[in-house]
Amino acid sequence: MILLKNETQIKGIRESCHELADLFNEIIPRVKPGVSTKEIDDWCVEFIRKHGGKPAWYAEDFPGAACISINNQVIHGVPSKKRFVEDGDLVSLDIGINLNGYVSDSCHTVMVGNVKPEHKKLVKVTREALLLGIDACRAGNRISDITNAVYDFCKNKNKFGVVYEYCGHGVGLEVHEDPSVPNYPGRGPNPRIQAGMVLAIEPMINEGCDDVEIEKGSDWTVITRDGSWSCHEEHTVAVYPDHTEVLTDLNYNGNSCLL
Repeated sequence: MILLKNETQIKGIRESCHELADLFNEIIPRVKPGVSTKEIDDWCVEFIRKHGGKPAWYAEDFPGAACISINNQVIHGVPSKKRFVEDGDLVSLDIGINLNGYVSDSCHTVMVGNVKPEHKKLVKVTREALLLGIDACRAGNRISDITNAVYDFCKNKNKFGVVYEYCGHGVGLEVHEDPSVPNYPGRGPNPRIQAGMVLAIEPMINEGCDDVEIEKGSDWTVITRDGSWSCHEEHTVAVYPDHTEVLTDLNYNGNSCLL
């Protein structure tokens, strides 16, 4: 069942999303060579608790406040004291905050140091695909309009792999809500987009094949099957009758670390 949010609920979700944007703006500049993924996660926990929230992933038994996925890791990378960021890495930070019962969800891939041109292109394309998906997320359209915008740009125009086993979703009162928001065309449910929907739109794009698998020895971490590198970008958005608001916009207060 799709939960349409009222303005009071969207206000609460927006506050959670703005806290998450502030977290990204503080944390992203600190993702540098030599830092462990556990250190990054500890910074996230400290920030979230300092600002009155709770790490949203704890509700789903994930062992961290942030999913930190590096290079061929697509999503759900588990923070570790033994995994260190290196020069040239792509580090995807997927973080959610529960603030007073309202859930935010966003992901950004950090390019660390001397990133290869082909990996810079992967990040650029994924970020552009997210914007195209958001642009297609309008009241009166259908979920497939978001899907097709992402897929056409990444697969057809740029020949990248598009992950189909994981997708975007409704969010706001729970971490994962209906509807699913795939990046890969299929025959699943295709509801019309309505005012009051709050959605997490999240392209997961691979430089190689579409296929993914669980990393050996892990219960969580998803990797590309061919070892190619991956990029993950995500925003939480709220749909209104005449526009769609990007609630997790890092520049909501004119202070984006990605500008």
